[in-house]
Amino acid sequence: MLKGKRIGLGITASHCTYDQLLPMIASLQKEGAIVVPIITHSVLHAATRFGTGEEWIKRIEEATGEKVVTSIVEAEPFGPSNPLDCMVISPLTGNSMSRLANAATDSPVLMAAKATLRNGKPVVLGISTNDALGLNGMNLMKLLNMKHVFFIPFGQDDCIKKPNSLISDFSLLPATVASAIESKQLQPLLIIHNNA
Repeated sequence: MLKGKRIGLGITASHCTYDQLLPMIASLQKEGAIVVPIITHSVLHAATRFGTGEEWIKRIEEATGEKVVTSIVEAEPFGPSNPLDCMVISPLTGNSMSRLANAATDSPVLMAAKATLRNGKPVVLGISTNDALGLNGMNLMKLLNMKHVFFIPFGQDDCIKKPNSLISDFSLLPATVASAIESKQLQPLLIIHNNA
């Protein structure tokens, strides 16, 4: 289903989920997809206990065989001149979710998403945020009702200590993308995490 498809992988600054990035890339490539990596400015410049931006760019470029898109100018051609078959933002932080829901285009990832939506192609979101059921709840609802926007199934990852937190099951990325390309939301959308 994904053989030969150009899939944009937008990465935002959910640093604690970066250990799942390379398996996400590999899972798409296993299905025959070409993965085009795109990052936000915070991924590029942040240095955390999970690694530096430079380290992650190197690892991502080695995994995809593609140059990481790091600027809005580089992302703009994903509109009509160099379209993607599907744009994935995973992990999607609450900050980027809020910006996307409110039409802000202030990062390479959001520019690529806007360009993809402009082409009538699917945008798949893999959320990872501590406030999806808090202040960001209204943004989540807006995106759930947006045309051409689909979600990797998600659920509460720790309903006791972090009751407003939601995270996608990133292992469902390839299946979600395949469904989104067919204009269908992978079901069930709401899942129960084993550690919830």
